[in-house]
Amino acid sequence: MADQIKREIATEAASGKAATARKRSLDAEQKKGFDISALILVAVLLAAGAVLKMTVGSFVNFFGMKPNFIIAMYCLAILLVRPNLGQAAIIGLIAGAVCQLLPGTPYINFISEFLGAVAMAALIRIPMKIGRANLQTIVSTFVATVVSGGAFTICLFLFLGADASSLVAYVPIVLCTALINCVIVQALYVPLAKVLKKEAPVKAIA
Repeated sequence: MADQIKREIATEAASGKAATARKRSLDAEQKKGFDISALILVAVLLAAGAVLKMTVGSFVNFFGMKPNFIIAMYCLAILLVRPNLGQAAIIGLIAGAVCQLLPGTPYINFISEFLGAVAMAALIRIPMKIGRANLQTIVSTFVATVVSGGAFTICLFLFLGADASSLVAYVPIVLCTALINCVIVQALYVPLAKVLKKEAPVKAIA
């Protein structure tokens, strides 16, 4: 009889632990994706990107290269919110819509930011840890910026008839912009992740 009681207690304890684990897993899933707080965060970051591009972006210049604050902010938003690919696509389209309010080539940004955001969401799902250094933030931001900039450049050639020879000049611009965006996103991600209590901050290269 005593053994049976012990077995029942052990079974109940195991069930309780399993229920707690399921609840924690559910809570973790609910913290990711597009809840109201995530939507507000994305909107605030994209708005900040637009303001920075109109103000700081007008005079910050590194040997002719400028940061792209819109791309940097949606990369940061995707890192913090961890959306699925469909949700990331929506973020990209919203970013493209924001770009229409700023000086530049119209409509092409819908394509470039859509592809950049989807690339970012896909890349953050790939483990990029080397020893104690997690390269996910840096590598994902760099590649996403290159994808967006590359798509923009190709669209200039396909839809606006830009001279193919002049497009070569865009290569160093895209690469340098990607490097600058890496620095911006890495610098902002760690403190924001701590404040917002998102995933454990991704450490920069040790």
